[in-house]
Amino acid sequence: MAADDRCPCGKNSNYQDCCGRWHAAFAAGQGLQAPDAEALMRSRYSAYVRGLSAYVLASWHADSRPAALAPDEPGLKWLGLEVKKHLRQDADHATVEFVARSKLGGRAHRLHETSRFVREHGAWYYLDGELS
Repeated sequence: MAADDRCPCGKNSNYQDCCGRWHAAFAAGQGLQAPDAEALMRSRYSAYVRGLSAYVLASWHADSRPAALAPDEPGLKWLGLEVKKHLRQDADHATVEFVARSKLGGRAHRLHETSRFVREHGAWYYLDGELS
């Protein structure tokens, strides 16, 4: 598999078979289809990497969704994602702890967050997160 065919989420899968299927379903008007909070989190990371801001916004819960995303800093490069923990509290609530690495202006950065997710009408949404 060529490096550019791999899914950005880090599962070492082909993009089309991993997060790409959730992005394609959304683009085709089929809504959000990630089966759990971890899959949604991974697909959101991949959407950030690929510049799919409509997907990122749609997967954000209406109670906490910003009106728009701030544009990425010029030269920002996403380097990888590590999911540390996925905990399901009940059928409709879960948390995902992750570390996303990036590089900007020659400097490495880490975003370590525990995110809260909620499922409504069968679809998972990102609610908010706490930075570590």
